Amino acid sequence: MLTILGFTMIATFLVLIMLKKMSPIAALVLIPALFCVFVGKGAKLGDYVIDGVTSLAPTAAMLMFAIVYFGVMIDVGLFDPIVRGILKFCKADPLRIVVGTAVLAAIVSLDGDGSTTFMITVSAMYPLYKRLKMSLVVMTGVAAMANGVMNTLPWGGPTARAATALKLDASDIFVPMIPALAVGLLAVLALSYVLGRRERKRLGVLTLDEVLEPETETVLVGAGAGVSGDGKGAVAVAKKAARTGGSGSGSGSGADADADLPEADDDFQGLDPHRATLRPKLYWFNALLTVTLLTAMIMEWLPIPVLFLLGAALALTVNFPHMPDQKARLGAHAENVLNVSGMVFAAAVFTGVLQGTGMVDHMSKWLVSNIPDGMGPHMALVTGVLSIPLTYFMSNDGFYFGVLPVLAEAGQAHGVSSLEIARASLVGQPLHMSSPLVPAVYVLVGMAKVEFGDHTRFVVKWAALTSLVVLGAGILFGII
Repeated sequence: MLTILGFTMIATFLVLIMLKKMSPIAALVLIPALFCVFVGKGAKLGDYVIDGVTSLAPTAAMLMFAIVYFGVMIDVGLFDPIVRGILKFCKADPLRIVVGTAVLAAIVSLDGDGSTTFMITVSAMYPLYKRLKMSLVVMTGVAAMANGVMNTLPWGGPTARAATALKLDASDIFVPMIPALAVGLLAVLALSYVLGRRERKRLGVLTLDEVLEPETETVLVGAGAGVSGDGKGAVAVAKKAARTGGSGSGSGSGADADADLPEADDDFQGLDPHRATLRPKLYWFNALLTVTLLTAMIMEWLPIPVLFLLGAALALTVNFPHMPDQKARLGAHAENVLNVSGMVFAAAVFTGVLQGTGMVDHMSKWLVSNIPDGMGPHMALVTGVLSIPLTYFMSNDGFYFGVLPVLAEAGQAHGVSSLEIARASLVGQPLHMSSPLVPAVYVLVGMAKVEFGDHTRFVVKWAALTSLVVLGAGILFGII
């Protein structure tokens, strides 16, 4: 019964948010509360929620102060050179922009923290997507998948959890998986290329024969109702009239879009190069502070929430020594802080009920018990396949500490080593990073101003395909 209710609760949540019948926060709170009553444990709802909030409170604190810290770093201009470098590569070409998003997310993911990755990636790319009227769910989807592949780094979380749960060395799990993970990253880049070509085709050839927007020098030509996640609508961005000499029209022939794309100049810097919050004289201090913060996080000198709390306080004090300026910066980022922290605490209700009522345990045991006996010698493959939906529907802690040991024990009974099982358990991470139980994904969709349901509807199929590519590569190379 708990198994059925568990799957039904998750399905109900996903359907309601994808159909936009409920907001994610409301769905994360009300649906598990309702199912807790169905289970007959409504009297213990308070305990489950408090347990969930307690377990996620450090994460919420980390996200709150991380948003403030990186928000201040963006305000003072720390990432402006990164933005200019990306724009120089992208040249306002939708194809290059999408590929650049994947590359940037993968590089920044080396710090092992998804929230940091998403804050930097969205801050750099969001203005460009908005200026060119590109689909924002393409940005969130590509960033989430790139981060998901890189999340398998030993300091990223899943590998360390698998090593701890099965009493293995993390390097023995990760190092042999590098070729398969490299193929997964190449798959993300290839997918970003395909999605970028689709965006370039949707935006069309740049023309000047439509209505000018008086508030900007850039011409926007629209033939649809805007941009949606499924790529519908037609919007083109033209060169400035001053550059082309006036009122001529484009060829309209669908020729190579590169020929008519604007150059990456000041108009497409994304961040205002003259904003009052810039602190060019403190650039190297801020860069050193950020490098030190990330190093301390990777080396685990202090808990991550403490590091970001100290970092945010120091960044505010040094860059904005006057109290009114500090209050203004905090106010500027308050919306993001409230949205993300509120979502995390709402997710605590969902996870608290799932774990407290025993739904997670029953669901995992049911799945394991229904593995056919003939699949015993192929438990690594089974683990890889199961990791895709299971790491989406439950937390990494639940999967790696609750389900993985059972799968490893079943594999050992059929001669499959725990190392193979552990490596196979990593393949679901590209999809896991878009799970409603991952706090970082709310940073991503919140900063990108994308509905969580739209992101989910767009990314699930592509992320699942990426996971299957990693699994196939692992089998092909004899790693799994």
